[in-house]
Amino acid sequence: MKQIIYQALPRLWGKGHFSDWTGKAFSYLKTLGVDYLWLTGVPRHESGTPFTKGCPGSPYAIIDWYDVNPYLADNEDKRMHEFELLIKRAHLAGIKIMIDYIPNHVGRSYAGDLPCFDHCDGDWTDTRKVNWNDPSTVDKMVDILCFWANKGIDGFRCDMVELVSAEALGEVVRRTRSAFPGLVFVAETYIKENYRRYLSTSSIDILYDKSGSYDILRAISNGNCSATALTSNWQWQAEIQGAMLNFLENHDEQRLASRFWNNGRRYPWAELAFSVLFNEASFMLYYGQEWMDDAAETDNGRTSIYDFTSPSGVRRAAHFARTGKAIKLNDAADTDSLDCYRRYLELMQTAASPLMRQGSNWDLCYLQNDCKWNRDNMFAFARYDGHGAAVVICNFSDSDTELSVRLPEELLKYTGGMRSINMEARAGDYSIIYFFV
Repeated sequence: MKQIIYQALPRLWGKGHFSDWTGKAFSYLKTLGVDYLWLTGVPRHESGTPFTKGCPGSPYAIIDWYDVNPYLADNEDKRMHEFELLIKRAHLAGIKIMIDYIPNHVGRSYAGDLPCFDHCDGDWTDTRKVNWNDPSTVDKMVDILCFWANKGIDGFRCDMVELVSAEALGEVVRRTRSAFPGLVFVAETYIKENYRRYLSTSSIDILYDKSGSYDILRAISNGNCSATALTSNWQWQAEIQGAMLNFLENHDEQRLASRFWNNGRRYPWAELAFSVLFNEASFMLYYGQEWMDDAAETDNGRTSIYDFTSPSGVRRAAHFARTGKAIKLNDAADTDSLDCYRRYLELMQTAASPLMRQGSNWDLCYLQNDCKWNRDNMFAFARYDGHGAAVVICNFSDSDTELSVRLPEELLKYTGGMRSINMEARAGDYSIIYFFV
């Protein structure tokens, strides 16, 4: 079943403290259907050194795997207790907590007992590479993960797993999960040919589909790829579709509302609809995305993970979660973008019709021969279960189109025998028609 993950850097939420994740904040996440809150930048990382990247520094340069960052606490001496209280508040609200697990490297000032080399990968000059050839590494990694699981952590987002041994990582995951059976492991992967290996050998639960759906949708949006590639991608995935994680934003990618997507022509609603609604893949939101954060405070369309900044969308999300009111921008306080995201995500939450969250999926593109059907800019699919069906059209073009969408024989029992339906494919958006039996 699809899961919804919400990624956030706690340093930029509210005043930047654990205490800002209140019951109201978690209630806000529930309105988005969030299952897991992935908090980036909790374990104590490199900060305040000449080689630190930014201020306070990179969440991926850990110097103490058994501590949290003091700057996240109201009282530094009670920082771990404050984090434990955050976890309890989340669980009371029905939200699970996920943090990063970084198996490939630690910060240059790391003083723990993980065996490390004296070099780093690429330009990660604030890190040292972990030595996975040392037989003690697996034991020490298991101890680290069990430490956090004992605190109540429900899952780990595993950073850059393709840089470490899949076999050794698998041993860590299996041993940790044997002690804490409910843990979920989400892996950052980039090479499609490695997907099955990390699902089987490393016992990972969910994988980034960065090189699949993300890259394809980005290319379609920019006019550099045909929508037929979406069909090829799910056909290649076959039995592992349910283990994929779809997303259109995270800390490594450019914001959807930035000028770098579509050259700022339109907001990618059609791309979002595909990511959220198609097949069994889970979906990830990046904080502020639901308020159309455009990362205007940077020059590259990304919200910085190195500095204390104040992104507009993140500020609006935290304020709305705390007060229930929208911050006024240009003398107008609106929730249009939030309302749109809620409508998208509500389709995965409706208890009376859980079509999008756990129903079966059918790519309908192969049936379409309408003269107005543009195979490069449109994608059609259906979701169905024993109670009903929904037909969805994603129009990636900049033009509205009226279509006659053909349906397969197997869906006619839902449509009352109709072999085609007329739909409006709005420019850059999605359209949906429901049928119930």
